[in-house]
Amino acid sequence: QVQLVESGGGLVQPGGSLRLSCAASGGNFTTYSMGWFRQAPGKEREFVAAIKWSDGSTHYRDSVKGRFTVSRDDAKSIMYLQMHLLKPEDTAVYLCGATRSGWGAVMAWYLYNYWGQGTQVTVSS
Repeated sequence: QVQLVESGGGLVQPGGSLRLSCAASGGNFTTYSMGWFRQAPGKEREFVAAIKWSDGSTHYRDSVKGRFTVSRDDAKSIMYLQMHLLKPEDTAVYLCGATRSGWGAVMAWYLYNYWGQGTQVTVSS
């Protein structure tokens, strides 16, 4: 059974950096696309970034382009989200997910098959 476990969240000042990790197990991830989403209190879950495990293609929401980078370590089955120049509006629970619905579906959280438990990112002075 596929399991996803996030880590790396925390409290950081505006302008700071964090790296989130999503450790994946229990599946052949070359057939998956993996995504990062975030959810702030009272708000809907929103897409942040995604990577196609097989070839490393990436996609980002506009507000994080140039600040966030998604990557994966195929040997360790870990997906990363490197976040720089963090802003208070980046504060949320960050979740990783895995979908077999194809690259065209990576922004649709409801098409994801598996989710991690989430990790809190708080950007505040």
